[in-house]
Amino acid sequence: MSNLFRIFQGVVIEALGQLQAQGKLAPGLDLDKVAVEPPRDPSHGDLATNAALVLSKGAGMKPRDLALALADALKAHGAVVAVEVAGPGFLNLRLGDGFWRDQLREVLKAGTAWGDSDLGQGQTINVEYVSANPTGPMHVGHGRGAVVGDALAALLEKAGFQVTREYYINDAGAQVEALARSLHYRYREALGETLGPMPEGLYPGDYLMAPAQALATSEGARWQKAPEADWLPHLRDRAVEAMMGLIKEDLAALGVVHAVFTSERKLVAEGAVDRALADLESRGLIYTGVLEPPKGKTPEDWEPRPQTLFRATQFGDDVDRPLKKSDGSWTYFATDIAYHKDKFERGFATMIDVWGADHGGYVKRLQAAVKAISAGVGELDVKLCQMVNLLKDGEPYKMSKRAGTFVTLRDVIDEVGKDVVRFIMLTRKNDAHLDFDLVKVREQSRDNPVFYVQYAHARACSVMRHAALMFPKADLSRQALAQAPLDGLADADELALIKALAGWPRQIEAAALAHEPHRIAYALQEIAAQFHGLWNKGRDAAHLRFLLPDDPALSMARLALVQGVALVVASGLSVFGVVPVEEMR
Repeated sequence: MSNLFRIFQGVVIEALGQLQAQGKLAPGLDLDKVAVEPPRDPSHGDLATNAALVLSKGAGMKPRDLALALADALKAHGAVVAVEVAGPGFLNLRLGDGFWRDQLREVLKAGTAWGDSDLGQGQTINVEYVSANPTGPMHVGHGRGAVVGDALAALLEKAGFQVTREYYINDAGAQVEALARSLHYRYREALGETLGPMPEGLYPGDYLMAPAQALATSEGARWQKAPEADWLPHLRDRAVEAMMGLIKEDLAALGVVHAVFTSERKLVAEGAVDRALADLESRGLIYTGVLEPPKGKTPEDWEPRPQTLFRATQFGDDVDRPLKKSDGSWTYFATDIAYHKDKFERGFATMIDVWGADHGGYVKRLQAAVKAISAGVGELDVKLCQMVNLLKDGEPYKMSKRAGTFVTLRDVIDEVGKDVVRFIMLTRKNDAHLDFDLVKVREQSRDNPVFYVQYAHARACSVMRHAALMFPKADLSRQALAQAPLDGLADADELALIKALAGWPRQIEAAALAHEPHRIAYALQEIAAQFHGLWNKGRDAAHLRFLLPDDPALSMARLALVQGVALVVASGLSVFGVVPVEEMR
């Protein structure tokens, strides 16, 4: 465990135990709420604990009295140089400079594994993301969900969870039948027919031309004049297979690989929906009833008819939810219940789904369903991804001819590269709108977060290359630098940067617990800003430069810090699936 805040939480709890052993504090207190965090104002110290505030009532003591007693116990710790009681009973701790220099040594020893955590204890988590309908190539919005889900999975793995990346193939229903008809249309064109504009309701992009030509080559005119009932199932399967191949290629170009693909059609065919709903019915959670009219303006086609309903309100939803359509077929909700029951039965009590924001109204009902099918054991967190506004030098980007109606994800990857796409998609929280300007993401300025963070890594690598020339006999490996004398790191900004590197494991754990990978982008930008600021400080004051030809010992200490920055930036970029650069072009 490298999260120093969790380490000092243990120190505080141990000190409380000492007070109990001395009879100064009542035994049997609930210590679960004792926390150690950074103070809101860094000038107040390095660590803050709420122990006196949360324990005072149970201890029968005033918070300040308990805080004073705890302060005396904590002063005995070797790393603590000052403890002060603030406000109603917060304790602020200051740690010695030697402690922070030792933290830098730990960063160097760990390398890019710095921040790896045992927090998850191997708990299994299913992260389902992308799950785009297999009706064509992915658009930029799908790309955001792909990156958020993939980075979240990597973040959870770094925090010690066992993660399965999953894609749900929506290969049942009207949309794939429309896809099959679109393929048949292109297939007839491939056989030489002149058909004119594609009919309304089909998929007009030219991405079906290659599969249609392949079908014409392999099966000839077999399906050209056949009745729809004969060719629809076969062409549906061929079309879905072709589109999933296209989607997987686009995902691979983005660096995204799923371990599991689950077919909706297969789930239905194997009776998963029937079994899941039979289980709910046996527990009295399904009934026939009439729903109240929708709030607001009632749709013209709404009628108060008896429906098969799930008692979603028993599990936190606003209304009970229909399971069958008017034609007797299952609703999408019914198949989603079966799918999440299947996940739970495969061992995933914790599930994370990454969806587009247009599905926001669907969240509460599916969370209710997960509670029901898992008898309250299962937990579903849904991350909604807002729209991506694609721009080119401030103007909306033109549509893609290949897709017909939208810019494809592959267009954007080909334009700016995988790593830029992945980083930019994580620079804002998933539920906030994101502007993606294809010109601005290439600018070499502080306003471009991709450049700013990558430049920090490249600058660190540049300093190390110059050091190798300046000190040709020195061992500049991270292992050797971890053993160098570091007492020369005494400038306030040097120590502040070390503290930021030392806090990296906490950043990883906090982001993993919140299921918010964008926090890592913020943390990387902050570390980059501190590093660039320190470099600029050395440019203005020669004695603060990283490399001092006449002072090899101080140079080695500063190189240890430079290497530490490079390692932490690389650690964060690895979570994002982004390759750190060693030189900027």
